Amino acid sequence: MPEPEDVPEAPGAVAGDRDDVADDRAESAVGCLLAVAGVAVAGIYALPRAAYSIEGGFEAEARDWSVILVEVPLILLAGLLVPPMTWAAATRWLRPWVAFPVCVAVAALGLWGVSAVWHPAQAPDPGDGPGL
Repeated sequence: MPEPEDVPEAPGAVAGDRDDVADDRAESAVGCLLAVAGVAVAGIYALPRAAYSIEGGFEAEARDWSVILVEVPLILLAGLLVPPMTWAAATRWLRPWVAFPVCVAVAALGLWGVSAVWHPAQAPDPGDGPGL
């Protein structure tokens, strides 16, 4: 396979096209890394909060299938899609070094929003039982 330096330029091509392709690949790679990081952070955030609903407590009496089948997958999907979509939108108008903090801020606001409205069942306190 020929090296990129050995490939002749296409007629009418500008010498800086290779730099543009390299920049586009770098921005795409950052978008993919943000997707992986977003789903990892969403998983680290959501799975411990949903653990009681997944395990179900004593004899799985409190297992909540809506948390298992709907809520956690939607949170993971949002973690997968929101950071790279924000990156794509932000790099359209901003420089990459400015777009990255914008992505982090949007992801943080998303997690804050989820924590404000999502309250899966948690293990009951020992004092909440009927007593002796």
